[in-house]
Amino acid sequence: YLGVAPGLISTVQAFKIVIDAGSDAVFGWLSDNTRTKYGRRRPFILVGGILAGIGLPLMFAVGRGWTDMQYFWFMLVSMIIYVPVMSCFNMPWVSLGAEMTPDYHERTTVMAIRNAIQKVPELAMFFAAQFTTLSFFHDANGKPDILRGAQVYTAILGAIMVAVSIAIFLLVRERYYEKLVSHQQARIPLADTLWRTLRCRPFRAVLTMSLAYSIGTAMVGALGYYATVYYVCKGDIVLATQWNTAMGLAGMGFGFAGIPFFAAIARRWGKRTGLAVVLTLAICAFIGDWWLYDPALPVLQLFACGFVAFTGAGFWTLYTATIGDVVDYDELETGQRREGSFSACQSWISKVGIALGVGASGWILQFTGFDAAKEGAQAPEAIFWIRILLSGIPVIGLVLALVAILRFPLTEQRMLEIRTQLEAKRGRV
Repeated sequence: YLGVAPGLISTVQAFKIVIDAGSDAVFGWLSDNTRTKYGRRRPFILVGGILAGIGLPLMFAVGRGWTDMQYFWFMLVSMIIYVPVMSCFNMPWVSLGAEMTPDYHERTTVMAIRNAIQKVPELAMFFAAQFTTLSFFHDANGKPDILRGAQVYTAILGAIMVAVSIAIFLLVRERYYEKLVSHQQARIPLADTLWRTLRCRPFRAVLTMSLAYSIGTAMVGALGYYATVYYVCKGDIVLATQWNTAMGLAGMGFGFAGIPFFAAIARRWGKRTGLAVVLTLAICAFIGDWWLYDPALPVLQLFACGFVAFTGAGFWTLYTATIGDVVDYDELETGQRREGSFSACQSWISKVGIALGVGASGWILQFTGFDAAKEGAQAPEAIFWIRILLSGIPVIGLVLALVAILRFPLTEQRMLEIRTQLEAKRGRV
């Protein structure tokens, strides 16, 4: 809408993720070491959530007619300010999820419920295009004023963020804080947030898996949109927006279905097997994109988005459920509960990987020969490369992720042994 070059946008996104990774490490470490009467996670959730909600609409306080570099510097500086605020909320919140239950299968259930609930606000991303192009946001010439629509939309979302953060602070309690952390656990050095955490062998296996998955999928994150607009819809932005909204709904529906499906597999055969099944089906889903983006049958796009969402929901459900197992293993080795350190470390490494993928995505689009000025009259070679890279790049990452998870040693039987040993040492919590 503002005409900023794709390469500059992807560069800002890459910087954003690198900053995010560093601030995640700091706030993960801080929440592990904080001691207050409200716990070590909840104060950060409250403050970070309120500031993030207030700051969200300010991210869109730009003027029209700026140069590319003015937009670039505004986006970069605002990201540098806003991203640490989000880390202040997100790292304690993720850490809190990892300590909700000591049971192997209940961890899968907790993450399944959390991810299912998260599917509802995910709709906001897909309805954003519809909301920001509503008729009462049109300018004097009758064209959509997308910038003003985005400012209103993010103000609404920010208010919701503030309300939810307050609710979490008031309603949620921390399982290990009173009986174990506040009285028995020593402070954790900042360096341990990364280096000692990376020495944990089971953690390295799931981290490698996540890194390969994230890089492979992030590198083509934009290509699906361009395949819809310029291949399936021949440059018709309005029609493509309608299809993207429908694809968002399909993704939500398939994602909801994927969560209990893969959770059931994990409960039956364990998380390692469940993740292997997820990754195998994800490989099939991305290969299928070659046929499912079809101008003759645009409805097939719903399945393209749906199958990726189906496996993606399963992946993040089971992946996050393994972090609690890794923390138990680490407690047995070190005597400390370090949910914040593990959450921060996996976020840091994964987001560096995503930064590489996102940073490359705009340049990958330019490599295809795509030219926005041509609108629906893109060169056949550009369309071909968009389609082949959309299918091919993720498959490489997913194969590497599959190899990594097969090396993960924390099976259900091993976790039962670890829990028995922990409770013998420090009692049940």
